[in-house]
Amino acid sequence: MADTYSAPIVSGNSNLSMPVTIVENDTELYWRMALDLFREVVRGNREGRRTSIIVPVGPVWQYRRFIVLVEELGLDLSQLHLFFMDEYLADDGSLIDTAHPLSFRGFVEEELADLLSAPTLGFTRNQIHFPDPADPGAYDEAIADMGGADVCYAGVGINGHLAFNEAPCGPDAPSRVLELTPETITTNSHTALGGAYERIPKKAVTVGMKSILSSRRLSLWMNRPWQQTVARKLLFGPVGPEFPASFARKHENASLTMTSNVAEVPKFSLR
Repeated sequence: MADTYSAPIVSGNSNLSMPVTIVENDTELYWRMALDLFREVVRGNREGRRTSIIVPVGPVWQYRRFIVLVEELGLDLSQLHLFFMDEYLADDGSLIDTAHPLSFRGFVEEELADLLSAPTLGFTRNQIHFPDPADPGAYDEAIADMGGADVCYAGVGINGHLAFNEAPCGPDAPSRVLELTPETITTNSHTALGGAYERIPKKAVTVGMKSILSSRRLSLWMNRPWQQTVARKLLFGPVGPEFPASFARKHENASLTMTSNVAEVPKFSLR
């Protein structure tokens, strides 16, 4: 594993297990992700078909940039379907309220308000999908009914999860309700709540690995400093259920975009 931790990551290196692009900073990453999403919709429109995309809530700022592109360049969104990956649950297994500061549904409603309030764009709430803890299997069926996802955009968790598919998790896992691991709870508390891990919900409903890996394209994105090691496990570590994102290496059309600080070799030292 020492070699994995210290392995260099170079943009465009053909010896890597998937194409890797290294960008300067978060801002460039968000713009590239927004532009990629824009182009995917353009491609679907040009081919006269629906565009179905599995998307995360985090990272979060790409959607504002996507809206800028749509407003400035114009884009028909009537055939776009966004399948958001997951949502936190209350202790009783029900969806947290959209007013909760961590609600993904609440964030999407607010973040995409400009798209939803512009009838000329053709985008409606019926084109926004979330898994339902009462019937998570219906989410997989909805994606399948679209012919599968054209692309899945995803980050990678500290323990290798895609969406909330916590380790250990195999490639055929369906959408489902699950308990979050201590690693995910602690990391998410650092990102969203200033370290208040006791305030992070302990359950979630998530899209399964099967729907993610069945996407025609799998586009991974990393911009957190702690993902230095995550990126190396993804690219150089063993493939298996102990690090679910590693199954991306078997995908025929997977790619990874990361910021330059993630590409840096981790420095192990006391701070």
